[in-house]
Amino acid sequence: GVVHEDLRLLLDTALPPKRKKVLLGVGDAKMGAAVQEELGVQCQTGGVVAELLRGIRLHFPALVRGLTAQSAAKAQLGLGHSYSRAKVKFNVHRVDNMIIQSISLLDQLDKDINTFSMRVREWYGYHFPELIKIIPDNSMYCRVAKFIGNRRELSEESLEGLEEIVMDSAKAQAILEASRSSMGMDISPLDLINIESFSRRVISLSDYRKGLQEYLRSKMNQVAPSLSALIGEVVGARLISHAGSLTNLAKYPASTVQILGAEKALFRALKTRGNTPKYGLIFHSTFIGRAAAKNKGRISRYLANKCTIASRIDCFSEVPTSVFGDKLREQVEERLAFYETGEPPRKNLDVMKEAVVEASEVVAEVKRRQEKKEKKRKKREKERLEALAAAAEELAENSVMDTEENDVGAKKKKKKKKQQLDESEAEPEVEENGVEEEEPLPKKKRKVMVELEPKQEEEEEEEEKKKKKKKKKKKAVAQDSEED
Repeated sequence: GVVHEDLRLLLDTALPPKRKKVLLGVGDAKMGAAVQEELGVQCQTGGVVAELLRGIRLHFPALVRGLTAQSAAKAQLGLGHSYSRAKVKFNVHRVDNMIIQSISLLDQLDKDINTFSMRVREWYGYHFPELIKIIPDNSMYCRVAKFIGNRRELSEESLEGLEEIVMDSAKAQAILEASRSSMGMDISPLDLINIESFSRRVISLSDYRKGLQEYLRSKMNQVAPSLSALIGEVVGARLISHAGSLTNLAKYPASTVQILGAEKALFRALKTRGNTPKYGLIFHSTFIGRAAAKNKGRISRYLANKCTIASRIDCFSEVPTSVFGDKLREQVEERLAFYETGEPPRKNLDVMKEAVVEASEVVAEVKRRQEKKEKKRKKREKERLEALAAAAEELAENSVMDTEENDVGAKKKKKKKKQQLDESEAEPEVEENGVEEEEPLPKKKRKVMVELEPKQEEEEEEEEKKKKKKKKKKKAVAQDSEED
């Protein structure tokens, strides 16, 4: 019923202050009433507005510049995907889909294990029929059948292993005595191998069922702790599965929760005008089994009321706790005692006040732990980033050092090359006898030297001629000065 801030800002900027009383076509009547109440803009809802909005949606790509039908279809698809993703991933730790699947698988496993165990009983009963009466449990029967194998090979040495499986020395002794005087037929080794293999599969299925039950218990404590504390994990999971989700269960009234799972009986009673059922799935709770026959309907109605409260608390609380479920369970216990002894129970208001105080303390503790975990996580992340930064700096320094060493090595090599060149260009050394040793020149340098020698001789002759001319001039000048 509150107008969105974006819509308020849009209308305030689009409409001038003097023209607030304009018609605004809104498809939803509640939204139109809220807009008119908050902003003072007169809204119109009805068939004409719905048709106009439908036409706008249909021709939206033609009305908006730059928007094509293909891009509009992509936008609609993306919006649908994001809506579905938000609906599925509302909270990862409070997803009730896993509970629905696990309780369905648990029920299916119960049926399959029962069927397979009966098959093992019938198959192994040809060989050892007396074992069926001694061990009534299905999974234990499969373990014993796998352990015994051929009954003729059973002896006093096998008593310890039998006692570990059966957990009873008297039963183990009875099995040993029955194997000695059994009326069963003999069995071939190949048939025995097949029976043992099938028994091993049934045992693995029963072990997996135990693990699945533990998983369901932990998941229910995360998603619906109050409901599981009140009525149990299995019954609470069945209620959530039958309703479709925890949100749907929270929306149901208490009368619907009471007969949830007994729809056939309800419609049959309505059709035949008979008595309607008193309970559905909540019949599997321990409270109804403990109540007297005349009080079963009252307890089921009271328990359904408390289950509705617990499911709503679990669904809409930010930090779910089992405090409310424990208090509601105490109330049901008090109501049971009231029907049996007449002791008046506490009022719901007083119990809920106590529960709110305890729940606030528990929530504060949970939030404090979450803050601690968040601080530790941030600290670890900071340390990791610092370590990465330090490693990057070390790598950079190492690379700089490597480049400097390479530069120094290159400079040393250049110096060596220059020294070698200088030594090669230096004057030839003089031997002890005073004769200069001329180093052999390469072929190319020899050619160059051969070409340069006649040019050098011509230049030297020209310089000597110039010197002689200068000397003659000087002599002539000196003679003239003497004559004067």
